[in-house]
Amino acid sequence: MIKKSIFLIFFFTGIVVISLLFIPSFFLPQKIALYGGKLMGYWTGFCLNFFLSTKITVKGKENIILNQKFFIASSHQSMFETFYLQTLFNSPIFILKKELLFVPLFGWYLKKIGSISIKRNKISKSNLDFYENISQAISITNRPIIIFPQGTRVLPHERPPFKKGASKIYEKLKISCQPIAINSGYVWPKTGINQSHKSITISILKPISADLSKDEFLKILENNIYSELDLLN
Repeated sequence: MIKKSIFLIFFFTGIVVISLLFIPSFFLPQKIALYGGKLMGYWTGFCLNFFLSTKITVKGKENIILNQKFFIASSHQSMFETFYLQTLFNSPIFILKKELLFVPLFGWYLKKIGSISIKRNKISKSNLDFYENISQAISITNRPIIIFPQGTRVLPHERPPFKKGASKIYEKLKISCQPIAINSGYVWPKTGINQSHKSITISILKPISADLSKDEFLKILENNIYSELDLLN
């Protein structure tokens, strides 16, 4: 218990320190702030390894899409993937709930790196422009957008249907999808106590091409990610 408490103290302290160190980046080119994001990702990996003896394994690097635009669809079991995936991909653009932008300091950082927000279960002008904002973002950068089609963090054994918003993004962007399955909830669950001496596997699955119907896409995406998670479990 003490070890796990120390992990959380050091992890969050480090995130705050990195955020403070990168305050000047708010007035500098965006790439400076993006480097701060990668640093947070590496810090996450270090804390898990050092304090909880967590082994992080990446499978399927050969499946990473190269030399073309794509978006990432990842399973979501803990805070781990929101930080660590920044170390594996080119500074992903996060889609997140609007409330996070109002968190002091951290929310300002999220704005600076170009995160796209949405108000859950609300009809608003910003929500109506949501898919247009995504299309515009992907047209002006080679950074991939990252979505969590489960909609929120889930427990490792849970298998909720994927949100239809993922298929709408696929239909709107007309680019390939990079599916990712991550079993981080066994180490860092959304509720309960963090576990030590366990492994986190990031499984980068084969891309899904851009030529499917949105319903076909969602069915394949959900099946591929959940089938992989069943194997990782």
